[in-house]
Amino acid sequence: MVPDPMRDVGRNIAALRRMANMTQLELAAAAGVSYAMVRAVERGARHPSDDVLDAFAGALGVDPSRLLGHRGRTDSRVHDMVPRLSKAIAAYDLPEDGPVRPLHELRGAVAELVNWRVGAQYLRIARTAPLLLEELSRALVMDQREETEVARLLVSAYRAADAVAYKFGHRDLSARLVELMRWVAPMAVDPLLDAIVAYVRTETFFAARAHGPGLRALEQAVDAAPAPDDVPSKAARGSLHMRAAVISGRAGHADAAVAHLAEAHRLGDEVPEGVYQGTAFGPSSVRIHEVSVAVSLGDTHLRRALDIAHEWTPPRDIPAERRSGFCIEVARAQLWAGLRDDAFESLKEARRFAPQHTREHPWVREDVATLRRLKRADREDLSNFADWCHAV
Repeated sequence: MVPDPMRDVGRNIAALRRMANMTQLELAAAAGVSYAMVRAVERGARHPSDDVLDAFAGALGVDPSRLLGHRGRTDSRVHDMVPRLSKAIAAYDLPEDGPVRPLHELRGAVAELVNWRVGAQYLRIARTAPLLLEELSRALVMDQREETEVARLLVSAYRAADAVAYKFGHRDLSARLVELMRWVAPMAVDPLLDAIVAYVRTETFFAARAHGPGLRALEQAVDAAPAPDDVPSKAARGSLHMRAAVISGRAGHADAAVAHLAEAHRLGDEVPEGVYQGTAFGPSSVRIHEVSVAVSLGDTHLRRALDIAHEWTPPRDIPAERRSGFCIEVARAQLWAGLRDDAFESLKEARRFAPQHTREHPWVREDVATLRRLKRADREDLSNFADWCHAV
């Protein structure tokens, strides 16, 4: 029987509504739609428009991709919005006239953007970031008295936009957004923010496979970072060591990777797990990066990645993108170790945590394609997964 997309969307909405302990009337009120609309959508009689779908997603606290299911074309909707993002930053220093909300409202809008980023809700960012970036650019030009605060908000907003550009393969746009972060960060006069910008800049080195220069840039950032005298400064420095460990592994520098990882562990043990300056850091985040380092180094180091995956899983309070990344790294270690069924299960787990992040990850496509070659390519579940992530 051919699946009915309308019925699938309705079932997903109904299931998530029940999980949220909401009635249909409560969902209608929270989404700003009629009760009749909720009933019709849930039973498959009507298919919601993009705006209504986003309203349901907002009311349920999930990304629209969760409502669309694995057949949803979230990726194409994100790509369609990239030109708007490019336009928003083209005249970053010469913004057009327009409204600017009070500073406390801008803080709330940026905080929401940051939450979407760590939750891998890229479609929401792509829809919201262009207008918000233009508004923040106007605020920066119009009110010099609030320059430091607006600059801080702009860094966070550029970073959220960069997550969309980088994850969806728009690497030139990503590099441009990173450079804008570097341009505006000094206006915030915050050394901790400078450290986070250095952390994000590593993406450009990963994309270019310039691991040696990337490691040097991170080590310079570590030297320039504030002394780790309090929780925020420990988190900032620890995040840099965590990132340096991974890029050392990619460069094949095992000794450097081990040294940076040891520093990250030491600092991670001194702070509670949390999101600091937009970056998740703490004992669990460092452990996740330990898996990434082991996979990057390969060979005899893979055993460590498998051992961690066997004895530990990321807590539920870890951001969705990071949990998904952990499963993707583990899947690669399992695949290389010949544990093909385990690798596929890990990839499915990554999809459950953060579908958009998993779908756009190049390793997922590579590993699923490999699994189809090694296993029966006509296996329906594997073929469906490969079609979903564009591995075929």
